[in-house]
Amino acid sequence: MSWFEALILGLIQGLTEFLPVSSSGHLEIGKYLMNINPEKSLLFTVVVHGATVLSTIVVFWRDILIILKGLFKFEWNTETKFAVKILISMIPVLIIGVFFKDQVEGFFNGNMIFVGSMLLVTAAMLAFTYFSKSNKRELTYLDSFVIGLAQAMAVLPGISRSGATISTGILLGDKKESVTRFSFLMVLIPILGANFLDLMGGEMTSNESVGAIPLLVGFMAAFIAGWAACTWMINIVKKGKLIYFSFYCIIVGGVAIISGLYF
Repeated sequence: MSWFEALILGLIQGLTEFLPVSSSGHLEIGKYLMNINPEKSLLFTVVVHGATVLSTIVVFWRDILIILKGLFKFEWNTETKFAVKILISMIPVLIIGVFFKDQVEGFFNGNMIFVGSMLLVTAAMLAFTYFSKSNKRELTYLDSFVIGLAQAMAVLPGISRSGATISTGILLGDKKESVTRFSFLMVLIPILGANFLDLMGGEMTSNESVGAIPLLVGFMAAFIAGWAACTWMINIVKKGKLIYFSFYCIIVGGVAIISGLYF
């Protein structure tokens, strides 16, 4: 893998991990339309995902510190309740990861019609938030589970994780700021856990190796793009402008479907 390929992949990962446009869908489309097939190693995948996790920690470090301090008080306080909601949200994606991992991986086969269709589903979810006017509720335990279901659905290429989780919370009537914060923090443990399992179960072969320069370039690109996208996304949700990404997903989804049908 060249440093330029690593740069492109890192930028795509960082930007689309947080913006509601589906990182997995864009990577599939990019490989298909541009005929890019770099030798991605397990290590590179772990590195760029680790970079986006780090960017989330940088953006929300104060929130994370407050939660940890509250947890170590060993009291049933606000921080402990929030942590329990995070754990509840992880149940659906944990079930998917344990029992349906092979089936999910089968969807990552370059099927542009499927990816485009899922992008249209993402567009619909984002569009529905435009009509949600009451967002004053505090996020409940049931809400966290329903948002977790949305996150589990986002394992499919073309379904945006941030788009699905934030849209679901907004449609439930929860406060936009709370939903956004919850959406970004709830993904930290699943990503770290998935990367750890991949490393434990993966085989590092010589033809999968990536040089130090591409790894560094990919990490920095994913981190900087992820930090920018995460910060940008918070402001977008506050201003209620998710509808613009709905239009974008419709266009990209349409292009993907047409490409799958005629090319």
